[in-house]
Amino acid sequence: MAHKRTVHVRRIYDAPTPTDGTRVLVDRIWPRGMTKENAHLDEWCKQVAPSTQLRKWYLSNPDRFAEFSDRYQAELQDPERADALAHLRDLAEDRTLTLLTATTHPETSKAEVLAELLRS
Repeated sequence: MAHKRTVHVRRIYDAPTPTDGTRVLVDRIWPRGMTKENAHLDEWCKQVAPSTQLRKWYLSNPDRFAEFSDRYQAELQDPERADALAHLRDLAEDRTLTLLTATTHPETSKAEVLAELLRS
């Protein structure tokens, strides 16, 4: 029986919390101004990030989020991204997973798309 995985989405600039579990950065580019020490990362999974072309098209425009989500999910079929998504799914299987991103609006970001996929 499938269970609902616990997957959180947070900004990497927010302080870590005890409930974060495994912390994974899902941005392709390292966050500006963030040191490796302050990131408190378990992993950096940049292979799962959307293409530069899609990221530039979207530019965190909430009006485009639904279409971005569809396009991104299509990109996640690419073998390298599919492998990275499978890895995140494995991480979330038996522990809490927190997906980290530098975006200002994580609720309309690639991390939220990933979280929804991982929760289902």
